[in-house]
Amino acid sequence: MENSNGFETDIAARMRALRLAQSMTLDDLATRAGVSRAMISRIERGEASPTAHLLARLCSALGTTLSRFFADGENTEDPLSRRNDQRIWRDPETGYLRRSVSPDGTGSPVDIVEVEFPPGARVVFEQQQFDAGLTQHLWLFEGRLTMTAGEETHVLEAGDCLFMRLAEAHIFHNPHGKPARYAIILNRSKV
Repeated sequence: MENSNGFETDIAARMRALRLAQSMTLDDLATRAGVSRAMISRIERGEASPTAHLLARLCSALGTTLSRFFADGENTEDPLSRRNDQRIWRDPETGYLRRSVSPDGTGSPVDIVEVEFPPGARVVFEQQQFDAGLTQHLWLFEGRLTMTAGEETHVLEAGDCLFMRLAEAHIFHNPHGKPARYAIILNRSKV
């Protein structure tokens, strides 16, 4: 699933541009995200690669989602997203691989992401007040995955689909010996 489009190097510039577009200082973003000013500064200078957990907190505080953060930003309105052009990001902490599948610039409130989640990996996304009303489906293609959404825990098998609200805390965990591969279908329309 890996490609070499260099998207990971854009994280610093994207983070800074989003913050400045909202006239937010480093201190403002640090307070909203619950992340140290120093860490945000290091990310924006390209000196630190944020984990999925940290990046999700920063995106939420900036009023966006991981999917929108990883979107190209150009309004090309091309309805076709070719596999070789899709942006990929690897979480430096767990090694999970995230591919942005949806075409950018279409105006659709739905984003599709493909994920390869390694054996033993565990990612915790805390409840974020800025994500209230957003929803997602997790559709498991291969492997098994233990998902906690809010107070409920589910063991998913290939073919299962789980609906979740982004405002709830989520724990993605693969305690099994094989990778899990799944799609996240995110709906940014407030429900």
